Amino acid sequence: CNCKAQFSAAVTLHDPSKIILICFLICSDIVQWMMKNLNIDDPAEAIHIGSLIAAQGYIFPISDHVLILKDDGTLYRFQAPYFWPSNCWEPENTDYAIYLCKRTMQNKTRLELADYEAENLARLQRAFARKWEFIFMQAEAQVKIDRKKDKTERKILDSQERAFWDVHRPVPGCVNTTEMDIRKCRRLKNPQRVKKSVYGVVDDTQSQSPVHTPSQQSSKDTREDIEREILFLNTQLDRHCMKMSKVAETLMSSTEQYLDYDPFVTVPEPANPWISDDVTFWELEFKRTVFKKIIDVFTVTLDQFSAFLFWLAVQDLKCRPLQEVAARAQEIWQEFLAEGAPSAINLDSHSYERTSQNLKDPGRYSFEDAQDHIYKLMKSDSYPRFLRSNTYQDLVLARKKPETEQGRRTSLEKFTRSVVSGTCCLEKNNHRQSFSSFIQAKSGFLEGSQTRIK
Repeated sequence: CNCKAQFSAAVTLHDPSKIILICFLICSDIVQWMMKNLNIDDPAEAIHIGSLIAAQGYIFPISDHVLILKDDGTLYRFQAPYFWPSNCWEPENTDYAIYLCKRTMQNKTRLELADYEAENLARLQRAFARKWEFIFMQAEAQVKIDRKKDKTERKILDSQERAFWDVHRPVPGCVNTTEMDIRKCRRLKNPQRVKKSVYGVVDDTQSQSPVHTPSQQSSKDTREDIEREILFLNTQLDRHCMKMSKVAETLMSSTEQYLDYDPFVTVPEPANPWISDDVTFWELEFKRTVFKKIIDVFTVTLDQFSAFLFWLAVQDLKCRPLQEVAARAQEIWQEFLAEGAPSAINLDSHSYERTSQNLKDPGRYSFEDAQDHIYKLMKSDSYPRFLRSNTYQDLVLARKKPETEQGRRTSLEKFTRSVVSGTCCLEKNNHRQSFSSFIQAKSGFLEGSQTRIK
């Protein structure tokens, strides 16, 4: 401020008639003032320091966008304190768009947009297409306010405003000094500082600025943080990256390879009843469910196989405590081997005699011979007898014959209907007699065994 007062007074006393030049300076005046007040002996050093001050926007040339101090007759002007970088300005693209719109509304040669400014205006217009009407209205309001000011004051304000944007939106090729200026340091000390608009615009358009503001770290990175970042970057370098064309080719080949197995592309056999009108799949599931019910009711569950129950009882006897062995051995004899046993098993005479002799002194292995004989019978004769049965042969023949008519019944369906009718008879009549007659009819399943019905 002291420098500005000295220069203003000097120019006024030198030419009192030209009041309009009260804030104008030339390069030689600035260099002389610096050499005198800053104790600089070399004029080149003074010009360099002046260029640094001009790059920060405290002084600026009147007729040029490049903020540099030239050793010629170029006129310079002091920047208004309102636009000083020390105010920690963070102008938004919305403010810059308003400024460029103001320039286009004033039909003056000195306010015509440069090529790079016209490109910036077009880019901002595309970025703020939805809010452009609001921006244009703000620019019109600013122009109306400026027209009420004095002509000289308006010219000075236009030049100061242009210099402000030359600092924050510099000419392409010039260094952006705001990247390392005082406002960056202030931001580190006060990261919660609220942004402010140059023209006092309060709108949500500022939050949609396309310019990315990098986040500042509140503390310095430690050695561990840097090592972790280096490790991450090395991992990224070692990653195998494929071209998009190669990825697309691989995806297409994989799709073609598994095309026949994709139910969304190729209709499966049978078709999905939820997305088609074919109910074959449901019919198959229904038949499978009916057959399962037949197995559950008439294929004789685990408790109805006397031979197998005897084998399990002997296995359980081997694991019983010694004090329970004698009582449990007598129970097994009465249930499976005694005369009139409810679940009599088929034993040869030799095994029967040895087992009866062992029961005179009952132990865990008293039924060892009988158990081995029953195991051999189950292993060698149960499944082959089932394969030779008429029921199994009917099922095999029904599977081989194709269904030519919709109402045609297979052997399995006939067997199912006979079973269902047999079930009704069982529920109405004596369960024990009906079930015994059914077992005799289906001797292929339970030949040589008796069934207990509780």
